[in-house]
Amino acid sequence: MRTPASIFKHPIHPMLIVFPIGLWIFSLACDLIRLAGATGEAWSTVAFFSMIGGLIGALCAAVPGFIDLLFYKGGAPPVKKIALTHMAINLTAVVLYAINIWLRASGPTNLGTSLSAPVVLSIIGVALLFVSGWLGGQMVHVYGVGVEGRE
Repeated sequence: MRTPASIFKHPIHPMLIVFPIGLWIFSLACDLIRLAGATGEAWSTVAFFSMIGGLIGALCAAVPGFIDLLFYKGGAPPVKKIALTHMAINLTAVVLYAINIWLRASGPTNLGTSLSAPVVLSIIGVALLFVSGWLGGQMVHVYGVGVEGRE
């Protein structure tokens, strides 16, 4: 894909998305382990800092992703709509995780006793990641976005 957001013809966006996806899923796993009865605050602390790392990673991945969107010139007509939907879902997830981080930093959330608002936000956030990832995969694997010779 011809975009300024690439290194030696490799788009940067796909290289960076693994960090927020992995960290946010791991953060939810930590919350679920805590909900399952793990004692102490370690799981909640790891979930919190994984979430922060995921937010930073998402913001870093968003920059080359947005550049890719601006410079995309080819492909089938639905690709631009899919790309805009992909971006909107990702931005929604980023906002949800920012709120989640704020809620956790603001005070005790009793993560160990029940399905609290931060855990529900994490579940929604991971669900959004799956939908957005599906759309990103559709752009690459179905429409050939970023695959040299297919656009």
